[in-house]
Amino acid sequence: MPDFVDQVVLHISAGDGGNGCASIHREKFKPLGGPDGGNGGRGGDVVLEVDPNTATLLEYHRRPHRKADNGKQGQGSNRDGANGADVILPVPNGTVVKDASTGEVLVDLVGAGTRYVIAEGGHGGLGNAALATTKRKAPGFALLGEPGSSLDVMLELKSVADVALVGFPSAGKSSLIAALSAAKPKIADYPFTTLIPNLGVVTAGEETVFTVADVPGLIPGASQGKGLGHEFLRHVERCDMLVHVIDCATMEPGRDPITDYEVIEAELQAYGKLEDRPRLVVLNKADVPDARELAELVAPEFEALGLRVFTISAATHEGLRDLTYAMGEWVAAARANKPVEEPTRLVIRPKQLGDAGFRVRRVNENLFQITGEKPERWIRQTDFSNDEAVGYLADRLERLGVEAELAKAGATAGAEVVIGPMEGGYVFDWQPTLNAESVRQGPRGSDSRL
Repeated sequence: MPDFVDQVVLHISAGDGGNGCASIHREKFKPLGGPDGGNGGRGGDVVLEVDPNTATLLEYHRRPHRKADNGKQGQGSNRDGANGADVILPVPNGTVVKDASTGEVLVDLVGAGTRYVIAEGGHGGLGNAALATTKRKAPGFALLGEPGSSLDVMLELKSVADVALVGFPSAGKSSLIAALSAAKPKIADYPFTTLIPNLGVVTAGEETVFTVADVPGLIPGASQGKGLGHEFLRHVERCDMLVHVIDCATMEPGRDPITDYEVIEAELQAYGKLEDRPRLVVLNKADVPDARELAELVAPEFEALGLRVFTISAATHEGLRDLTYAMGEWVAAARANKPVEEPTRLVIRPKQLGDAGFRVRRVNENLFQITGEKPERWIRQTDFSNDEAVGYLADRLERLGVEAELAKAGATAGAEVVIGPMEGGYVFDWQPTLNAESVRQGPRGSDSRL
C-alpha cells in the first residue's frame, strides 16, 4: 500500500430520498378519517470540506467508494421520514476537484472550512396527506423518493511540497531527505529504488517549517512519458522550488555533474510549466575523495550560471545545515510574498427570468423529446403501477405547459414522446388529456382517464 497519494478517483453516491406514504386515518366511528401519509425524508448529501489538519488523500485511495445515507420512508399518522445523514469528506487545502470522465474542473477548494456539495441527495416523496386537494380529497397514492446523484470525481492536490529534489536515479535524493527530516524512505544502491515520492518535514531555525518532496529519479525522455516521466514531472509541477541533487561519485560512462544537470534541466524545460521555479544545485557524496575534488572543480561553472551551489554529504551530514537554512530563507520569503488565499466563492446561478423549466425538441416526424429538471424529477417520483399516480403526473405536466408546447412543436395524438435522455428516458405515446379540473375522480388508486 502506498504512503503517498496526491491524486485519487472517488466514486460518490448521494442518498436516495425516502418514499412518501399512502395512508388513511382510521379510528373508532371514523373509518375514513382522511389521508394521513407522511412525506419521505431527503437523502444525504456528499460534501467536500477543506480541513487544515488533512494533508493527504491516502484515506480515499484506501476507500474510494463513499455513499450518504438514504432518507427514511414516510409513515401513517402524518409521520415524516427522517432525512439521511450527510457524508462530510475532509480534503487538504488547495484540492482541485475534476470530473473523472471529462477532466473538467468542478471547483478549486481553497480556505479552511470551504464546503462544496459534490453530490446532492434525492428529494423525499410526498405522502398522500400533502397531495390532498379540494378535488382530490383522499389520494390513493404517494410520490416515490428521488434517487440521489452519483458520479466519479478526481481529487488532485494542487501543491505537494515547498521544495522538490530532482535528479538522476541513485543521486542520493532519498538519503538527503532522510538526513534532513524524519522521513524513512527505502534506500539502496540500485537505480529506481524510489517508485513513489517521499515527503519530509524540515525545520530551519525556530520558525520556518517546510516540506520537501523526494521525486523519483528522472531519466532522458521523461518529458515524453518515458518510464513514469509524466507522473514524476506532475509532482515537480506542484512544488515551489527545485533542488538539483547531483551525484559527484558516479562511475557511469558519459556521466558528469554538468551533463547530469543539463539532461535533467532539458527534461524540465521540455515538460514546461516550470520556468518560474527557482533552482539550487546540490553536489552530493562529498565524503568520497574523488567526488569532493570533482565538486570543487565544477562548482564555479554552476555559479557562473547564476545558481547557488552547496557541496554536501547526505551520508555524513556535511553541509546540510547551510543547505537547510538556504531553502528555509527562500521558503519564508516566498510565503511572505504570496497573496493571501481567499476562500473559494461558490457561484449560484439563478434560472433565467421567464424560463419554463423544460424544453421540447422534435427529433423526427413522430418522435419528441422533453428535457428539464421538473419533468425528469416527476418521472422518477411516479409509481407507474398506480393509475391514479400516473393521472396525477399527467395533470402536473399539463399545468407546467408541456402539452401546449408539444402541440406547438407539431405533436399529434399517438406521437412518441421521451421524457429525459434519448437512451434511458421514459417513453410513452402522447394522448392529449382533458383539463384536470374537469376530470371526474373515481375510486382511490384509479383515474377515469386511464
